[in-house]
Amino acid sequence: MATFNLTINGKKHTVDVSPQMPLLWVLRDVIGLTGTKFGCGIAQCGACTVHIGNAAVRSCVYPVSSVGTEKVITIEGLSANGDHPVQKAWEEIDVPQCGYCQSGQIMAAAALLKSNPHPTDEEINEAMTNICRCATYTRIKKAIKQVGAKV
Repeated sequence: MATFNLTINGKKHTVDVSPQMPLLWVLRDVIGLTGTKFGCGIAQCGACTVHIGNAAVRSCVYPVSSVGTEKVITIEGLSANGDHPVQKAWEEIDVPQCGYCQSGQIMAAAALLKSNPHPTDEEINEAMTNICRCATYTRIKKAIKQVGAKV
C-alpha cells in the first residue's frame, strides 16, 4: 500500500492503495465515482475513458501510481450540470442506446474536440476507438460534428 494525493474533478483525494491498482478501481471502489464504467479490463473498449491532463486515458489499465500530479477528470467532472457541449450534442442527437459505453465515448469525444475542434471523418475514426455494442457510431460521429460546427 502507498498513499497517493489525487486531484479528481477539481477535488483533492488522498487514497491508500496498491501502486499497481488501476485508476478505474480507485475511482469506482475507493472514491465512489461510478460514472466511469468497467468494460473489458484490457483497454480495448474504452468504457473506462477519463481525462488525465488533457489526454483521454483508459483507466482500467492505468496504474494509480502513474497519475502523479496530473488532474483527473471523470464524466462526473466534465461539467457541473451535464451541459458540456458534447453532452448536450449527445442528448440532441439521441446518441445513447443502451448507454453503457457512453461515458467513455463522451470523454473520448471531448478530448478529441479539445485538441481538434473541427475533426474530419477520418480524424474522428482514428480518435474514437471506443467500442459501442449497440453500434451507435453514426450518431456519435454526427454529435461530434455538431459540436465542431458550433465552435
